[in-house]
Amino acid sequence: MQFLKNVFCSGIIAAGFLCLPQVSFAKSELPGDPSELITDKFIQDAREWLANPVVSLSINSQNRLRKDLTQEKIDAADKQWREEREAEDQPLVAAIVTNPLSGYLTQVQARSGGLLAEIFVMDAVGLNVGQSSITSDFWQGDEAKFQNTFPNGPDAVFIDEAEYNEDSDTWRSQLSMTMSNEERQPIGAVTIEVNLNELARRSGQ
Repeated sequence: MQFLKNVFCSGIIAAGFLCLPQVSFAKSELPGDPSELITDKFIQDAREWLANPVVSLSINSQNRLRKDLTQEKIDAADKQWREEREAEDQPLVAAIVTNPLSGYLTQVQARSGGLLAEIFVMDAVGLNVGQSSITSDFWQGDEAKFQNTFPNGPDAVFIDEAEYNEDSDTWRSQLSMTMSNEERQPIGAVTIEVNLNELARRSGQ
């Protein structure tokens, strides 16, 4: 294989082009344990911007609208979402990503200066209510981000394992929390994808 590579490069050089060796970029190191980087202070700050009325109003509105959904209809909505992501006509996707909550979450993400990579809010069955970018699926109810928060009460917090994002050469982790009303009754959940490299930099680590 190396011989063939040399012959190929020789041919390119002879034709007047420079043959550069393939470069493999080293991926950034994991800056630390997500559960240590994402501190109580970080979580409290998130709860403060999540206290904006548009968040709870949007969740409660969707809970009323979808309260009688069967699992079959939830699965159908999730299937429709996945199909629309690859289609030109996107009525379901458009309805979610253009609503007031999605607009607010997009602003929060933009103001974070790269700290927050994605934010999405879910209703009481795990369907997306609003999001800062288009998620791969519409229903999160079968995933740890929802199962480890909403069913476990108003104070439930779940910090997932770190995952490497090749496009940005950064490590990320998802912080998920139960969303509750004023009576501390769970009404939904939220997932915030955190850029751990940026968080560590700001923390001086």
